[in-house]
Amino acid sequence: MALEPWRIGKVVKIEQQTYNTRRFFIQIPQLSTFNYKPGQFVTLDLPIHEKPNKRLRSYSIASWPNGSNIFELCIVLLDGGAGTTYLFNEIKEGSEITLRGPVGVFTLHEENYEKNLFLICTGTGIAPFRSMANYIKEQSIVHKDIYLLFGCRTKEDLLYFDELKALSDGMPNFHYIPTLSRENWEGAHGYVHDIYEKICAANGNAPASFFLCGWKAMIDEAKQRIQALGYDRKSIHQELYG
Repeated sequence: MALEPWRIGKVVKIEQQTYNTRRFFIQIPQLSTFNYKPGQFVTLDLPIHEKPNKRLRSYSIASWPNGSNIFELCIVLLDGGAGTTYLFNEIKEGSEITLRGPVGVFTLHEENYEKNLFLICTGTGIAPFRSMANYIKEQSIVHKDIYLLFGCRTKEDLLYFDELKALSDGMPNFHYIPTLSRENWEGAHGYVHDIYEKICAANGNAPASFFLCGWKAMIDEAKQRIQALGYDRKSIHQELYG
């Protein structure tokens, strides 16, 4: 597959999502439609370093294909992070960004819909799964049980909560299970690992695909635990953040 060329994107809207997370809506003016698959990402070339390879930052696309030339990124401000500091301090509505994409193979295929599907994430790792879930609904894709397990610390850290809860309430066999590690609330408490282990045990370890997106520590532990349940390494797909 040919690599997409570098293009100029225009930031048409910015929304504060949580205390440290923003939604950036980017338009590609030279294209009438920005085509991508849910789960893919774009790479930004930011003017933050003299060396080209130190200017690049990649972010999963949080929106889903709708035939337009606008897509969304959900970005968290990282302490000391040159890329996110630039995006939060310098990028305004109307700003231009050099980018390349879509890129990536962290995408769903027909075989994934034929078994239970676990979408396991932490932080802004929820972005590609939000894209997948909405696309599945809009395209009326037939699927087995889908479990979106989202781990974060407190209610303040929940991303797209109302949207995903509504999606779960109205979408058969789609289960949105956010879990908080540092705050008691009406939902699940603890870590994502306990959740998928209990579900798998209750299902008799039925055939499943596991997609992991988020911090490295979570992904490393999940890979070990999932294989300890008896699942093959080939059933696990990952996208690292940080």
